[in-house]
Amino acid sequence: MHDTAPEHHDVSRRSVLWSAGAAGAAVGIGASGGPAAAAGRTPVRERPRRGATMAGVPFQRRSTVRVAMVGLGNRGAAMLDLYLALPGVAVVALCDPVKAKAERAAAKVAAAGQPAPAVYVHGDHDYEQLLRRGDIDFAHVATPWDSHFDIAGSALLNGVHVGVECPLALRLDQLWDLVDLSERTRRHCMQLENCCYGRNEMRVLRMAHAGTFGDLLHGAGAYNHDLRAMMFDPAYYEGPWRRLWHTRLRGDLYPNHGFGPVANYMDLNRGDRAVSIVSVGSPSLGLAQYRAANMPAGDASWKETYIGSDRTISLVQTAKGRVIRLEHDVSTPHPYSRINSLAGTKGLFEDYPERIYIEPDHGNDAWGDFSRYAEWDHWLWKEHANPPGTHGGMDYMLVFRLMQCMRLGLVPDFDVYDAATWSSPVPLSHLSIKQRGMPQEIPDFTRGEWKKARPGVDSVKPAEV
Repeated sequence: MHDTAPEHHDVSRRSVLWSAGAAGAAVGIGASGGPAAAAGRTPVRERPRRGATMAGVPFQRRSTVRVAMVGLGNRGAAMLDLYLALPGVAVVALCDPVKAKAERAAAKVAAAGQPAPAVYVHGDHDYEQLLRRGDIDFAHVATPWDSHFDIAGSALLNGVHVGVECPLALRLDQLWDLVDLSERTRRHCMQLENCCYGRNEMRVLRMAHAGTFGDLLHGAGAYNHDLRAMMFDPAYYEGPWRRLWHTRLRGDLYPNHGFGPVANYMDLNRGDRAVSIVSVGSPSLGLAQYRAANMPAGDASWKETYIGSDRTISLVQTAKGRVIRLEHDVSTPHPYSRINSLAGTKGLFEDYPERIYIEPDHGNDAWGDFSRYAEWDHWLWKEHANPPGTHGGMDYMLVFRLMQCMRLGLVPDFDVYDAATWSSPVPLSHLSIKQRGMPQEIPDFTRGEWKKARPGVDSVKPAEV
């Protein structure tokens, strides 16, 4: 049974809509996101706060979390399975413009023994009808990138907590809009960053917070993943929407997987913050060469001109002077790597392959065995040693923990400020590359709250009462 007491909601939907519109026609909810809009406009550095902070704001406790899935392609369908595997979670509505995908998902819900969900399949904007239902606590958005902003904004305006696959949005003004809307509607807007819940990432996080690496100095994260075959496969990325972003932006299109974990290690927005980014990019050759070798004459891809750097390298500086290196490369042949490194005054960890070197445990320039530090595993990994689902179990950990926070009325592990920070390299790296490596300011989306230490992913196991 769902707890029906309303969550605190100190502003009407009409007033929020008016405020969003008054912020300026160029940044209003529903603004289109073409190539020029995505990168060419002047970045919005700061905005005055119009609502109280969402830092440290708990969910309302509820016995059952009612979930809607918006987008049921590869990612959405896989994540649906995890919601259905959890007690205290009811999938009540599904949305995808491809009717067959929605029907397959609805059959999964029924097979799991839940009531038949409502299905919304009438075009790209039918999610608006879904979000107006009034019986949804959380919406999971797994749609192409350029729709994330509109769907997340609609969820907030309809009083629904929302989680969005990476990235949160593609423009700096859109990131600010979602921060403002989250604050004014008192609803959480989160980046569903599964890599923050990887076993290695959570172990390194706890070790970092315990001082094992000493004073933290630098880290690195990446999304180096050869996606050429998938980006040219019309059955994998419909549209093909993902490949087309390489005709629009030159910068880091997918920073979150690398940035999120390192940001957690360094307590960004919780005692430190990212203040600037410098980016450089290689020539764009990989996709055109792959097309020449694999795509037939007359294929629609031959009309495309790729400008996205094959390898983007960015350096993020924090308020405490630390450095984070970010990389992005999905257009050339290489083994998968998120780099995932962290270094301090006592030593360092590096992933892919995993290895560690810290004093006084190691010496003589010989790497140590990271598996010997399993006692530092996060309680989630100690409790769920063999989690189901994709990506080595991190997807399950993300969904389990988020639903746990909603059921128990806890503060989420990360919030809209983290989401905006982790996505800000998308537009800012593009601008830095266009300006030949000029530094770009990363806004303080927290508006000063970053100076206060507070919990994050390194959580304490709650009592299930």
